[in-house]
Amino acid sequence: QVQLVESGGGLVQAGGSLRLSCAASGRTFQNSAMGWFRQAPGKEREFVAGISRSGGSTYYADFVRGRFAISRDNAKNTVYLQMNMLKPEDTAVYYCAAAPSYSSGSSNIARYNYWGQGTQVTVSS
Repeated sequence: QVQLVESGGGLVQAGGSLRLSCAASGRTFQNSAMGWFRQAPGKEREFVAGISRSGGSTYYADFVRGRFAISRDNAKNTVYLQMNMLKPEDTAVYYCAAAPSYSSGSSNIARYNYWGQGTQVTVSS
């Protein structure tokens, strides 16, 4: 079992930055690939970024590559999403998710068994 709690969301102007954190409890965090997803009103949940168990490999959706960075600190059981150059279209609820059966992060939502409650990110123009 993995319990996930996101924090760090908020309201920011376009061009600004936010850093999301996802604190995990449970024994399997260090053995789980992790991912960040987002869901805007009226839209499906979509992949944002993923990271392998070790943190050595990262994966990004095309629309955030070069602006966002995912990282993890296995000693602190925490995964981060640094978001820079934010745009109004980045407005969404952001969720972290754990994929305990996989070593590599993936955009395949079906791989993720555990989800946090989400944190709201709002980018004003």
